[in-house]
Formats: sequence, structure tokens, C-alpha cells
Amino acid sequence: MAESSTDSTANVPVALRLVDREFLIACAPEEREGLLESAAYLDRKMRELRANAKAPGFDRLAVLAAISVTHEFLALRKQHTGSDQSVTDGITALRRKLEAALDAHIK
Repeated sequence: MAESSTDSTANVPVALRLVDREFLIACAPEEREGLLESAAYLDRKMRELRANAKAPGFDRLAVLAAISVTHEFLALRKQHTGSDQSVTDGITALRRKLEAALDAHIK
């Protein structure tokens, strides 16, 4: 059986605009919205940096934006990991209290 030309799993080109440059990126149809959101976020970051940069070349802006976005990501991941640990510690403390209450009730 021949493959359909309307295969929904086939990658399709998506036009992205970053600081007055256009890029065509192939992605699966279900990833299109996320890709466009990511590109819009990156474009905003690059424009913010360009407004404050002394040498606003595209490559330099791309590297600075990548570092900025990575820094934000790592800070959020660290914050999330800390929250997970707090929840784990709270559950452990509750389990100990429950075990102590059950032990006292059984005796």
C-alpha cells in the first residue's frame, strides 16, 4: 500500500521570524503551535537584548538569548526541584506521624 501524501505524521515546514530574519523549520503538525510559541518567545528575548546591546549582530543576539533562556530554564528547574523536595519531606513527616499515631493506638 502506498503512503498517503496527507500523512499526518509527515513533517511540514513552518516559517519562523527571528529579529527580521525568516527561517523554515520542519516539524510534525502537532508540534507546530509549540514551535511558534517558542520562536515568538525567542524573538522577544532577542529584541530586548538588541535594544540594550552595543554590538547587536544577529549571531551575538542569538548567543545572548540562548544564555538568557537557559539561565531562566535552569532557575525554574532548580526551583521546581526544591518544591519537589519540600513535598517529599512533608509527606515523610506525615507518614511518621501517622505511623506513631497508629502504633500508640495499637498498644
